[in-house]
Amino acid sequence: MKRGIAILVIVLLVFAGAAWFWITRMAGGFSARAMPSVCEVVAARTARRLATPSTARNQNNPLSATAETLSDARAHFADHCAICAICHANNDSGDTSIGQNLYPKAPDLRSPATQTLSGSELYYTIHNGIRLTGMPAWGTDEKDEDSWKLVLFVRHLPQLTPEEENEMKRLNPKSPEELKEEQEEEQFLNGTEPSGQAGKPTHHKH
Repeated sequence: MKRGIAILVIVLLVFAGAAWFWITRMAGGFSARAMPSVCEVVAARTARRLATPSTARNQNNPLSATAETLSDARAHFADHCAICAICHANNDSGDTSIGQNLYPKAPDLRSPATQTLSGSELYYTIHNGIRLTGMPAWGTDEKDEDSWKLVLFVRHLPQLTPEEENEMKRLNPKSPEELKEEQEEEQFLNGTEPSGQAGKPTHHKH
């Protein structure tokens, strides 16, 4: 019964959001440069909360925020398929060229809107993604400790130090052009001729 009511509410919110979008936004086309309206934001956040199963809301993080776990989480975030940091930035401000050109834009995960979510809600979002946004689903059907580590990382963001952020920058995947430039600089310093061959960028698997 409760699930049926939740689905009905979601449907009504979607229709209300679509109507509001049509009235206020169609004149401006479908540009991703626009900012979502207040109605869209409220409807999306409400739908996300209602769509999260009650069983998922009551999960406890099986991991603790130890120095080792947070270090693993930072490394995973910085080098995870070149996606996390590219959209969210190492400090999760969302202030990147890709993050700011999505619709909706990548949020500042340090803000109260994210930090007030429960750990299980963060896990559900990371594990399953969010439809009709740029947020993919990273989890698998198997035990997903990496997503729980990322939950701890998100919680740690307000206390992220400049040293930790610099460490993450060193782990960010580099393009072939950046690798070639680094190789040429190293060869110049060593007094050798540039080979012109750039290595392939590497990254960890989720």
